[in-house]
Amino acid sequence: MKKKVYIISHSHWDREWYMPYEQHHMRLVALMDDLLETFKTDPDFHSFHLDGQTIALDDYLEVRPQKEGEIRQAIADGKLKIGPFYILQDDFLISAESNTRNMLIGLEESKKWGDPVLLGYFPDTFGNMGQAPQMMQEGGIEIAAFGRGVKPTGFNNAVINDEKYASQFSEMWWQGPDGSKIFSVLFANWYSNGNEIPAEKEAAIRFWDTKLADAEAYASTGHLLMMNGCDHQPLQKDVTTAIKLANELYPDYEFVHSSFDEYLTAVMADAPDTLSTVEGELTSQETDGWYTLANTSSSRIYLKQKNTEVQRQLESITEPLATMAYEVTGKYPHDELRYAWKLLLQNHPHDSICGCSVDEVHQEMMTRFAKSLEVGRFLASEALESLTNAIDTSHFPEGSKPFVLVNTSGNATSDVVETEIEWKRGPFSEGAPNAQYYQLKAETVPELVVIDEKGVEVEAEIISSEVRFGYDLPKDGFRIPFMARYIKVRVMVSEMAEMSWKGYALVEKASQGPAASLIKDLGRTLENDFLKVTIQADGRLTITDKLTNITHDNFLTFENVGDIANEYIFKQPKNDTAIYAHDFPFELSVLTNSPLQAEIALTQTLMIPVSADESVLNEEMLSVTEFRHRNAGRSKELAPLELTTIIRLDQNSSQLKFTTRFNNQMKNHRLRVLFPTKLETDVHYAESIYEVVQRPNSVSSSWENPTNPQHQHSFVNVRDDKGGVTVANYGLNEYELVKEDTTLALTIFRATGELGDWGFFATPEAQCLGQQEVSFAVDFHGPNNYNETFKRAQNFQIPVSSAQTTVHAGPLATTNQFLSVDSDGYLLTTMKRKEHQSEIIVRGYNLSNSQSYPLTLAIKGYSPERATLIETLSEKKLTNTLASAEIHSTIWKKD
Repeated sequence: MKKKVYIISHSHWDREWYMPYEQHHMRLVALMDDLLETFKTDPDFHSFHLDGQTIALDDYLEVRPQKEGEIRQAIADGKLKIGPFYILQDDFLISAESNTRNMLIGLEESKKWGDPVLLGYFPDTFGNMGQAPQMMQEGGIEIAAFGRGVKPTGFNNAVINDEKYASQFSEMWWQGPDGSKIFSVLFANWYSNGNEIPAEKEAAIRFWDTKLADAEAYASTGHLLMMNGCDHQPLQKDVTTAIKLANELYPDYEFVHSSFDEYLTAVMADAPDTLSTVEGELTSQETDGWYTLANTSSSRIYLKQKNTEVQRQLESITEPLATMAYEVTGKYPHDELRYAWKLLLQNHPHDSICGCSVDEVHQEMMTRFAKSLEVGRFLASEALESLTNAIDTSHFPEGSKPFVLVNTSGNATSDVVETEIEWKRGPFSEGAPNAQYYQLKAETVPELVVIDEKGVEVEAEIISSEVRFGYDLPKDGFRIPFMARYIKVRVMVSEMAEMSWKGYALVEKASQGPAASLIKDLGRTLENDFLKVTIQADGRLTITDKLTNITHDNFLTFENVGDIANEYIFKQPKNDTAIYAHDFPFELSVLTNSPLQAEIALTQTLMIPVSADESVLNEEMLSVTEFRHRNAGRSKELAPLELTTIIRLDQNSSQLKFTTRFNNQMKNHRLRVLFPTKLETDVHYAESIYEVVQRPNSVSSSWENPTNPQHQHSFVNVRDDKGGVTVANYGLNEYELVKEDTTLALTIFRATGELGDWGFFATPEAQCLGQQEVSFAVDFHGPNNYNETFKRAQNFQIPVSSAQTTVHAGPLATTNQFLSVDSDGYLLTTMKRKEHQSEIIVRGYNLSNSQSYPLTLAIKGYSPERATLIETLSEKKLTNTLASAEIHSTIWKKD
């Protein structure tokens, strides 16, 4: 029986990468023009796979709107194969919800055009998320194709080093941590193995002799896949001629121009029972470790910080507020949110969010981030205004200044919240601006306190007061400018329920006077009921967790080393020795010392090289010397790098928070902060996509890279049978578990000067010169309550929202909980309205891949049904048990 060779024409379309977006864009227009012409002129041209992303259609029609009819016809005729995603994302560097919205929007966009190819298409993601099988099945997709993450061992090689991460065939089963299993295809010879097929006899023989042998080395059946295309590949217009020649030259094979639908149907029908099953996240665990590309998680950290901010704004602040506000307005900003999400997702392709493109690409990304963020902020403000206008504040005395705090996270929170209250205003309509300014400035501010709805004074502090310009924009009139006195207030919030709000008021009253402060020993000790933190003689920290009585030494160790690689990969120079902040003098200053909050500024000044040895490194970059073979060291010229770290401890928190600021004027280096836990364990845990994944502390026998960088979202955790440490972060996606002292090493900065990969592309802005600020936190737990620290780590990224209002009656209670979550192991990822409709979608996941938990969700006036990730009703039954590793979605309909 003849072997069959399926040739699929495609072009892997990085929307932006080694050229700015518009350069790629214009080439896309040319490709699509050629495609539409070929569909009309070559009847043997079967079809073209549009790289699994519908945004290419939008990009083309933005320039050629008159071609919409031809595009629709090509899709209807099966010539142009589209979907199922909106963009080709990087799995690990975008949130769980961003991954879901990419599929949700992509499937919806696809169906507007025709039938999507139901293939989870991940040709070039830098590793594959472990929950992909469950996610794909939730979207109605039973097959995936990917290019990285699994080590193929070949048909004749019966030895598989690690059955979890290696396969003897290019076809395999992929199983998620919940047991979901999908059929998968690895591009074992890359997604360009059939690129530029010769249409001339001798060249064709040389081509096919090699390519057929390469494909047969891994294929489990007689169905061989040839991907006719590569990155931004122009259309091969003579591919059908080349296929005819191949059929003449190789009579034992049948060569067909085909599609994924046809190839997958055939290969699945004939796949042997001996296919391997790979499990969980696939990140090239069984390789030498150099090309996992995990260091993209620390490239241009400013991108990751801004991405975290925009994601949290949309999914954790704006959507929950808009969902609550719908109860009083009957309106939900579906179109505006879709616009904001699309802008955000356009920054999520792997060469974009990974920070591994030319500078112009990332400049444009910052504009998209800003646009999406401002839409999110506007919608959140509108929702807050609608809510506060409907909340009953009539309990508060006349003349008071009511305000509302809203916890939009899925967890109860205990925090010290800062908000600003307008105390008095002077409208421009009642006097000249400068007269209003000086009049307000001359007035004495009375003693003020914060009360709750029962009139009981709550723990709060007046931080500052200032007079400045402000304005209102009425919805039914012209703008109203004014001067106003603003009071900044710090309020203690204790165990504020998830998805709830609470009303307060600022009133005139003498305060009770200060209670005991949290700073002792002339600023060298911070202490509350949970932690005792001491500044050591070298500037590092000794922290005692009072609940477990476990003490950790040498926390907050700053480490600096050189980096002579690129945006993709970190490489320390030969013979480079780490430079530590604690080897230099330091200074302390007390910033805040009150009953509610303590803040100490720790200033450390390291002397570090100003760059790599630039003459050597520049030559190595220009010559495209592979980074592993570079000999550049660090410059002998040193300069000061001043790190100022604000150490913050709140009265009612076990989480110690840090903000580190510095002005980077150095090149080619990496800065990390180390937490030597000294815990006895071989594994650790990190938040990934809809899971807390367990990862080994050690590497495989094939690993050669001296480092083992890993991805995370809001936290990484290490624990043993006595207790553990959770390090939270804000947009710092790279960490490493260093074997010595079981140290959690958090990358807070990396500076490089080139893109890397297949040529030399200078990226001076990747050196990230200028002011930098990063935030992270450390938390502690006993043997069993680690999930509590995971929830606090998520809260670290979700600020409590606040809005001022007036004294008025309203239909909503002054204190209210909209959604209640009762489960030790459930982490909420979204509360929103269903796309284009009014039902509520609630989604979260199990914090454990090995343990089930009871789960009770409740929204007053609504009844739940089980839903899928794409917001359809699920065949699964709704129960009060959250299965291990389960992604749990519900749809709520009004009673």
